[in-house]
Amino acid sequence: MIADSIERSDRYDCLSERFATAFAFLRSADLASLTKGKHEIDGDSVYALVQEYTTYPAESRRMETHRRYADIQFVVSGEEIIVWAPRDGLELVEDAFADRDIGFHPDAPAATELNLQAGMFAVFFPADAHKPCCEMGRASNVRKIVVKVAL
Repeated sequence: MIADSIERSDRYDCLSERFATAFAFLRSADLASLTKGKHEIDGDSVYALVQEYTTYPAESRRMETHRRYADIQFVVSGEEIIVWAPRDGLELVEDAFADRDIGFHPDAPAATELNLQAGMFAVFFPADAHKPCCEMGRASNVRKIVVKVAL
């Protein structure tokens, strides 16, 4: 897992060409004007999901993991908590990997809360369980871009 601000995202371009493409998109696109939904960046290798929602109480959300893609979750506006924990040792309670590249897990006994505000991002790899869209003290309207990077 990586958490940082978009101003320092160029230091992660070295992860791979696909990550460089994803971060270049986040640094150069007019993210506030993108319509909600899926936007292709490099076919199925790198694409963006534009989301708008109101954050939820953490206890109403579930931990999730992915196998084929890493997530770059970038908060354009608003604020949220994303709960993070290593996937190792977490029971898989719902397997939707074949259809949607997502699996769900119960809460981790030891987890870390990431407080993301506008301009910040977090990268989650397959070994990273995460619970996004959680309230940071109170509900917040969030506009977020999740860039999916094929591994």
